[in-house]
Amino acid sequence: MHMTPTSPTPSGLAPADPDLRHHGDAEVRGAGAHLTDLAVNVRAGTPPEWLRERIAGSLASLAAYPDGRAARRAVAERHGLPEERVLLTAGAAEAFVLLARALPVRRPVVVHPQFTEPEAALRDAGHRVGRVVLSAEDGFRLDPRAVPADADLVVVGNPTNPTSVLHPARDLARLARPGRYLVVDEAFVDAVPGERESLAARTDLPGLVVLRSLTKTWGLAGLRVGYVLAAPDTVAALERAQPLWPVSSPALAAAEACSAPPALAEAARAAHRTAAERAYLVARLAEFGEVTVHGPAEGPFVLIRTAGADRVRTRLRGLGFAVRRGDTFPGLGPDYLRLAVRDPATTDRFVTALGTVLAES
Repeated sequence: MHMTPTSPTPSGLAPADPDLRHHGDAEVRGAGAHLTDLAVNVRAGTPPEWLRERIAGSLASLAAYPDGRAARRAVAERHGLPEERVLLTAGAAEAFVLLARALPVRRPVVVHPQFTEPEAALRDAGHRVGRVVLSAEDGFRLDPRAVPADADLVVVGNPTNPTSVLHPARDLARLARPGRYLVVDEAFVDAVPGERESLAARTDLPGLVVLRSLTKTWGLAGLRVGYVLAAPDTVAALERAQPLWPVSSPALAAAEACSAPPALAEAARAAHRTAAERAYLVARLAEFGEVTVHGPAEGPFVLIRTAGADRVRTRLRGLGFAVRRGDTFPGLGPDYLRLAVRDPATTDRFVTALGTVLAES
């Protein structure tokens, strides 16, 4: 792993940088129903009917301004935290923008490869961003000693998108210190059985900021809802940077519903199912000597490496499968692809298509 400084430019990208604004939805946008989506990490078959009904029921109140008190209380109770440690946001993406604009930091560092929006938001806010780039040889695992001691904001995903690495909570906790914000993006941790290694309930770590999203498990990408868990003074600073009424009434209804015990039990069952489906996908991919699966994977997606991945991705699209390119993530190159975990039948169809493509090489 190594440390790389990056500088903002008028376009928001350093020369020869990956496209930090490229996300998985670009692989399927406008494609219609003919593509099986393995590019976006949203759980298939969501949102469930009960959640759609709950959201629809909120539409009768659209004449009133949103009131987030019940949703905030529900999220706080879900994590065993006081309400003043919770901030509801229009998805985790808004939280990254708030952090970049509202916190008084001078030396932010982002651990890569990971979701690129945190760095993009920091650059857009005028920050010079440092990178700690993890290596495949180390299994994309973080050694806390690699983070510069003078970094006053550190961003890391857990489990990390796109590597699917779940970093031990004890290693992340070592990054916390007075005078530093430690931002842990836990957008996918509810897809991990038992939410292992989560720091969401910790209140003893100075500067800890945990981000959560309802997008992935509940299929709410179009609704935009997530939240921040942090010390009350940090929450207050971020809230001051928000516009008025930033989260819509339907999104607030979803946040409240998804924080209730029945929803948590459903999410827990889904996490175990995803783990089994991921194991099946990894086993099927092991049939190809040309494919390396990075693991152990713990998220609802896997990172693979294969020669000529861009050609493979294009050919797979022709055969009806959209997969996520990996070269837009700092630290990865043109031979990487990310695959969302799906049910075994979908995996079997995908593996057949992949076998066809690899046989053409």
